[in-house]
Amino acid sequence: MEEKQEQSSTFSVLVENRFGVLARVAGLFSGRGYNIDSLAVSPTNDTRFSRMTIVTHGDEAILEQIEKQLNKLVEVVQVTTLSKNDFVARELMLIKVKATGHDRNEIIQLADVFKANVVNVLPDSLIVQVTGAQEKLEAFTELMKTFGIIELARTGRVALARNSGTTEDWKAEQK
Repeated sequence: MEEKQEQSSTFSVLVENRFGVLARVAGLFSGRGYNIDSLAVSPTNDTRFSRMTIVTHGDEAILEQIEKQLNKLVEVVQVTTLSKNDFVARELMLIKVKATGHDRNEIIQLADVFKANVVNVLPDSLIVQVTGAQEKLEAFTELMKTFGIIELARTGRVALARNSGTTEDWKAEQK
């Protein structure tokens, strides 16, 4: 028997900006036993709509089923599956690190190398803001482990299709 290959997928979901939509989308996932790896939601430039960027994983059949189920929700206007090379994705991370003496300078230098910003300074710690691809944030986190991570928070992925129009225009071009 052939083993089903799991893969990560990013969905850009344009939804009506109404009460309860997030709960219905999350309920769709939990009700069918699908996991959400990351979820970012915010209004778009048109206040009637919000964009959800959902990262999940599964084999090809599961990912296709997720897209079909999302499209069935009344408040969902458009679902676009973003493929690996056709979109730009970024995350934001705030990371609080123990920082005293010589370590403080080293952390600041590493933040500079990663084009990160120190956004809070206390006598015994620093908070660094890092933005970029998931791999960049993970690499920075690994380096900070040696200093002692106090806590961190990440936004999850936000993504847009690489084209000069909207994500919806891009989906129409793919057909």
